[in-house]
Amino acid sequence: MDKEINRRKFLTTSGQAAAGLGLTLGASAALSCKTTAAPAVGVGRSRRVGANEKVTLGLIGCGGRGRHVMSIFQRFPDVEIAAVCDVYRPNCEKARGMTGGKATTYNDYRQLLERSDIDAVIVATNGHWHVLPTIHACEAGKDVYVEKPLGTSIGEGRAAVKAARRCDRIVHHGTQQRSMPHYARAVEIIRSGKLGDISRVGVWDLENQWPGFGNPPDGDPPAGLDWDFWLGPAPPVPFNINRVHHHYWFFDYGGAWQLDWAVHHYDIVHWAMGVERPYAATAMGGKLAFDDNREWPDTFEAICEYPPGPASKRGFLLVYTFRGGCQRPIEQRFHGKAFYGTDATLVLNRNGYEIYSETREGKKVVEEIRRGGSPEDGPHQRAFIEAVRSHERTTADIETAHYSSNPGHLMNIAWRVQQRIRWDAEKEQVVGDREANQLVTRKYRKPWALPT
Repeated sequence: MDKEINRRKFLTTSGQAAAGLGLTLGASAALSCKTTAAPAVGVGRSRRVGANEKVTLGLIGCGGRGRHVMSIFQRFPDVEIAAVCDVYRPNCEKARGMTGGKATTYNDYRQLLERSDIDAVIVATNGHWHVLPTIHACEAGKDVYVEKPLGTSIGEGRAAVKAARRCDRIVHHGTQQRSMPHYARAVEIIRSGKLGDISRVGVWDLENQWPGFGNPPDGDPPAGLDWDFWLGPAPPVPFNINRVHHHYWFFDYGGAWQLDWAVHHYDIVHWAMGVERPYAATAMGGKLAFDDNREWPDTFEAICEYPPGPASKRGFLLVYTFRGGCQRPIEQRFHGKAFYGTDATLVLNRNGYEIYSETREGKKVVEEIRRGGSPEDGPHQRAFIEAVRSHERTTADIETAHYSSNPGHLMNIAWRVQQRIRWDAEKEQVVGDREANQLVTRKYRKPWALPT
């Protein structure tokens, strides 16, 4: 039976006075793991999954990515998808169809979280809806597989880490490269000192998005889409198709490829270099290739500065490049990273890696080649299921996710204030720049509020 929430009935019965599907999730309304006050979602009573029991999952966010990730979990015989949720009705029905019509559908994820039979959830919404469902799932006693990046601001990421720790939940980030064997081998090589001392790491994402996304007019949302709920904590604006189809490129929903794609790269760089926190960032770029209604640049360059670490005696620069108007590859790759050492350079992406030795004449000779494999064949998702059973944190833990997301956030802050910013990683504050520091935590539209 379809249990999609009746909008007006819910507002009345829950005592929420806000117009629309108001998610009153501030400190006074959000469920605390240590309180018995009336919660916004069901009381967080987690259970340990027995050895012979199936892990029961719910999907929050049923777009293409959400359905794809769900399909991977469906391959596991010890996993069952019991519920699916989306504010766009057709997506929800597609996901339900993938379960043979067995899953219950929801419009409001909080109803899904009230179910005591659900052990964990997949959060695969667009970026500005990653953190609140993650926090409230933790508070409801659920473990979480959350897609990247972790939120649209540094403050959101820290709030998610606090919730996971406070509620003692497993939160596993969708940076699936962590589970690909050739990345682990590359990290081992970099940590071994084989490349010498690394002073620069190049990271890039190159595309040809010609002719751009265009300038479609605002209009009415399609049938079945709750636009107010889709916006959620973001500012109220008219529906525009590009805000949905290209949400990565709008300030309120994403951070462009320097955050939403490159978080994969930064995650590996941090792992390989044995660091977590840059101390400064600078960026430049603009809409130099296309005339469309995106807000983030279509051409972008940025640098994060890091302190010394196991593979860099004096620190290193992480240099990021995005081109939307030309896909001419760097190091023979459209997406990738290169670790430039005094003795050798390692070039790495999902297809594999190559090591080039440095001779005194500057000649490069291929020293080692290793091919990669598909990042979507299940190991990363399997690692989450095993963690739900064991209750042991994974290599893609929530705090690792937070630190892997932060370089992109810092680049974007630097770009928006148009200057080099200094970062106090302990306090998670921009030093000496009030305007930049105000961008560390995004403002939420009332009645939504970020728990602190």
